[in-house]
Amino acid sequence: MNINERLWQRIALVAGVFAFVICILLIVTYLQIKKADPINMKVISTLVERLNQNPSDIELRNEVRTLDLLSRKAYFTNQWQIRTGGYMLLISIAIMVIALQVVSLNKKKEIILLTNNNGSSDLYQKTTQKWVIISGLAIIAVALFFAFLSHNELKNKFSDASIVKTEKLDNELNNIVTDTTSITNSQSDTLVSKIDKLNTDSAIATKVVESTDNFPTFRGKGGYGIANQRNTPTKWNGKTGDNILWKIAVPLAGFNSPVTWGDKLFITGANTSKREVYCIDKNSGKYLWTTVVEKVTEASAKIPKVIAETGFAAPTAATNGKAVFAIFANGDIAAIDMNGKLLWSKNLGDPQNHYGYSSSLMIYNDLVIVQYDQRNAPKLLALSASTGNVVWSTSRKVKISWASPIVVNTGKRTEIIVVAEPYVASYNPANGEELWKIDCISGEVGPSLAYANETVFSVNDYSKLAAIKLGETPQQVWENNEYLSDVPSPVATDKFVFLATSYGTVVCYDSQNGEKFWEKEFSNGIYASPMIADGKVYIIDRTGLTHVFKVDKEYISLGENVLGENSVCTPAFSNGRIYLRGDKNLYCIGK
Repeated sequence: MNINERLWQRIALVAGVFAFVICILLIVTYLQIKKADPINMKVISTLVERLNQNPSDIELRNEVRTLDLLSRKAYFTNQWQIRTGGYMLLISIAIMVIALQVVSLNKKKEIILLTNNNGSSDLYQKTTQKWVIISGLAIIAVALFFAFLSHNELKNKFSDASIVKTEKLDNELNNIVTDTTSITNSQSDTLVSKIDKLNTDSAIATKVVESTDNFPTFRGKGGYGIANQRNTPTKWNGKTGDNILWKIAVPLAGFNSPVTWGDKLFITGANTSKREVYCIDKNSGKYLWTTVVEKVTEASAKIPKVIAETGFAAPTAATNGKAVFAIFANGDIAAIDMNGKLLWSKNLGDPQNHYGYSSSLMIYNDLVIVQYDQRNAPKLLALSASTGNVVWSTSRKVKISWASPIVVNTGKRTEIIVVAEPYVASYNPANGEELWKIDCISGEVGPSLAYANETVFSVNDYSKLAAIKLGETPQQVWENNEYLSDVPSPVATDKFVFLATSYGTVVCYDSQNGEKFWEKEFSNGIYASPMIADGKVYIIDRTGLTHVFKVDKEYISLGENVLGENSVCTPAFSNGRIYLRGDKNLYCIGK
C-alpha cells in the first residue's frame, strides 16, 4: 500500500463518518421538531390575547415583539440548518465516492490472480462490501427523507396554525347580510342601465380619461405610495361617525386595498371556495355589481395553504379605466369590464409559497404586470389587458417574494422595478428585458420598493435599508440597518424616507445619505404601508388607528383617528377623500 492510497482511504473514512453524523443529526432534528415547536405560535397568540385585554402593559407588549422576532428567526434558522445539512451530506457522499473510486483503481493495479488463490475470501469480501454499501445508501435515503419531512413540518407549523382562524373569519363574513351587499343580478343590471342613461354623450361615457383623482393600483399610480391630493382629512372617528361619509360591509374577507377610477371603486374578496370582485359607487357607497371569478381555464382544484395574515385575497386589484384586473391566492387572474362583465380569466399555476400569494398587480399602458416570484419558477410577466395573453415572460433567478412591482419614469425612460432576494432589478416594460440589477437584499421579501428623486429604496427584516441611485449605471449610494421592516413598504420624498416596522416603530431618514432624523414608537403593530398625501404621512396600525403627521424632519402629529375595527390595508386617496378597508367594512372618510 502506497502513501497516496492511505491518504485516499483516510479521506473516504472521514467523509463517510461525517456523512453518517449528518444523517443522524437530520433524523434527530426531525424528531425534535415533531416533539417541540420551534415557532411556538400558540404562546404568542395567548400573549396577544392578554395584550388585547390590557393594551397599556408595556412589558407584555415588548415580550410579544421579542417572541415574534425569535419565532421568525427560529423558523428561518431551522430551515437554513436543514438545507445546509442536506447539502453537506451530499457533498460528503460525493467526496467519499471519489476517494473510494481512487482506492479501487489503485487496488486493481496491485491484485494479481487473487481469485485463483483465495476465491472464497474474495467472494465473501465482495458480499460484505455490497451490504455495507446498501446499508449506507439506506441510511442516507432515510436521512434525506427526514430532512424533507422536517422542512415541510416547519412550513406547516408556520402556516397551519393560522388556517383555522382564516376559515373562521370567512364563515363569519359570509353570514353578514345587509341591504347594501345583497344586490341581485337583475338589480345590478338595472342600476348599471340607469347610470348609463345619465351619460347623454356616449363619446364622453366611453372615453377613458386619466385623472389625478384616479387611484388605479396598490399605493397609487406607479405603486410607490404618493397620492397627488389636496385637503385630505386629518380627523375622523369610525365609532362616532365623525367625518365618515359612508360605511359598508364587505361580503368576503380580503386584505387588499381599494383602487378607484372615475366614480367607481374596486376591491376583492375570497375564501376557500369563492373569489369575487366588487364595484362600489365611490360617492354613495352603494354596490354597483359583484362578479364571481369561476370556471377559470386550467385552474387547479387544490386549495392553497395560506396564513391568516395573508388570506385568499391579499393582492390589490388594478384598473386602467376600461377594466379591473384581479388576482387571487390560487393563481386565478381575471379582467372584468366597468359594468361587471367578465372579459377573460386564466390560471397562472399554483403559487408555491408558504404564506400565500400577495403580490399586487401593476398597470403599464395596455399591459397587466404580474410579479410571480414563486418557489418553482420565479418570473415577471406582462399580460395583454384586452385578451389576457402573455405578451412577455422573464424568468428570474431569485427566491420567493411577496413584494409588488413599481413603475417609474426617470425622465429618460420608464422602468418596472421589482425586489426579491438577492436583487433589486429593473426591466423594460415593452419586452421584459432586464435593464440592471443590484445585489442588496436578503431574506423572504415582503415590503415593496419606494421611489423618489431618481432613487429607489429597498428594505427587508434581517437585511438592510438600501438606497439605489438610478442613471446610466445605477449604484447603491447608502445603507442603514438600524430599523428594518418585514411587512410595510417604505415611502419617500426627495428629502425623507419614512419606514414603519411591523412591531410599531416609525422612523424618518434623510433620503440623501441615510441619516436618521427621528423615531417614534407606537403602541400597536403596523402591517399597512404608509402613504403620503398633501404633505402628510398616513400610517394605519393593526387596530385601525391612523397616525397622521407632517412630512418633516421632526415628528409633528396632526391627528390620531380611530376606525373602530382592525385593519392591515393601505388606504386609497381620491377627490380629497380617504377610502380605508377594515377587517369587515369599507369606509369613506372626508370632510
